[in-house]
Amino acid sequence: MAAPEDEDFEFNNQDYYSLLNVRKEATLEELKASYRRLCMLYHPDKHRDPELKRQAEQLFNRVHQAYEVLSDAHSRAIYDLFGKKGLEVEGWEVVERKRTPAEIREEYERLQREREERRLQQRTNPKGTISVGVDATDLFDRYDEDFDELPGGGFPHIEINKMHISQSIEAPLTNNDTAMLSGSLSTHNGSGGGNINVTVRRVVSAKGWGEVEFGAGDILGPLIGLKMFRNITPRCFLTAQCGLQFSPRGPRPSCSLMTARHLDQNTMGYLQWRWGPTSAMTSSLVRDTKSSHFTLALQLGVPHSYLMMSYQYKFQDEDQTKVKGSLKTGWFGTVVEYGAERKISRHSVLSATVSMGVPQGVTLKLRLARASQTYLFPIHLTDQLLPSAVFYATVGPLVVYMAIHRLIIVPYTQVLLMQESVRRIVEAEESKMGLIILNAWYGKFVSETSQKQEKARVIDVTVPLQCLVKDSKLILTEASKVGLPGFYDPCVGEDKSLKLLYQFRGVMHQVISADNEALRIPKQSHRIESES
Repeated sequence: MAAPEDEDFEFNNQDYYSLLNVRKEATLEELKASYRRLCMLYHPDKHRDPELKRQAEQLFNRVHQAYEVLSDAHSRAIYDLFGKKGLEVEGWEVVERKRTPAEIREEYERLQREREERRLQQRTNPKGTISVGVDATDLFDRYDEDFDELPGGGFPHIEINKMHISQSIEAPLTNNDTAMLSGSLSTHNGSGGGNINVTVRRVVSAKGWGEVEFGAGDILGPLIGLKMFRNITPRCFLTAQCGLQFSPRGPRPSCSLMTARHLDQNTMGYLQWRWGPTSAMTSSLVRDTKSSHFTLALQLGVPHSYLMMSYQYKFQDEDQTKVKGSLKTGWFGTVVEYGAERKISRHSVLSATVSMGVPQGVTLKLRLARASQTYLFPIHLTDQLLPSAVFYATVGPLVVYMAIHRLIIVPYTQVLLMQESVRRIVEAEESKMGLIILNAWYGKFVSETSQKQEKARVIDVTVPLQCLVKDSKLILTEASKVGLPGFYDPCVGEDKSLKLLYQFRGVMHQVISADNEALRIPKQSHRIESES
């Protein structure tokens, strides 16, 4: 029974060059010749005996695998440096195939570090939240007669009035037991406190788990709690929780029970009962599809009862853009929220939500989710329902995002993507003493006749222009340079120029070209005459 495992172990440790019977310096032609000879020798169709046929098939597959690795220059470089283990590292599929062995070694070590970081993160599963509340009501709810009496009264007063920080990690104890440590700190208007919790969870079976929680804090006091999860049927589950908080006013027991059921493939129904300081009965319906997310919830309880509806539309684009809106009404008043969410990088999601209601006023909520960390910035604009506050809360974040995305993120991303191409272009041009862009600036330059208070506004475009060099030539048309990859307009509505310092055949050249002027380099007239 152990024979197949032994054979696999032997193959995993077998050298590919020995398997193909070639030297490590073998050329591609030598590899092909050896591969063809061994394929003819080990081809399964040449054997009639079932056992011999099976062994021949295994050897045939091994020879084929070895040839696939060694016949590819990229895979062969990795194998020569790190062996078969190097080929198993996740992420090699995105490595540039023209890299040298030294660059492949650096890339391998980087991917190894990332893999170890992912493994550690999966084991500890860190989660964190930072919330910073901003009081900006003076921007709209201000009284000029009061401000005139104060020094600097013409400027609105904006302050941070609350903050909350929480963090949690997990530590697997056994295959079934996990310990979780969490803590939080909160402050509001100069007063606050914190708490720390330790939870131990045990997976009882494939259908359920239970956990016990111990906590301590300087506000509510010690806490002990129990929680249980159980799958009742394949379409229904139950969660029960009870706890005892030892507050300065005495023990405060609490209990909650929630059951959920899959109504169809995309729809869930929830029913929750909660007893304690805030007792309530809540029922909700959630429908989540590929293009939308809908929630309907009704709560009856003390002190709050409400009806809530929310809808989210998901655009089918690479940035996973979502627009959402919700309506919530109850004894506390009515709140309307709308906003948008977009993925801005591989691990980051940015969202902005405008919340307006009576008597809450208008609040702008900014949220950035970066991997397992969440950053919240609720900005309270006004205690009243003012159209001006609603307008600026809606248009302001949109304008800022579009400006940053167009002027900073897109050019920066394009430049990063160009770096590898530029490196290869520069190496090729240096080998034949071709065209090398030493420095390039684009924008508004200050001349000696300009006013003293006038400042130059330029951007560095060395990398984008070097990327456009082909066969030791750079040709730009009469169109505005703003449309080129990696360019943006540093001074909208003003005259701009392109200033270049380049090297050709070992000689320095310099040229200044207007924005809408065609440019072709190199030219002898651009040559910088050396001082005698």
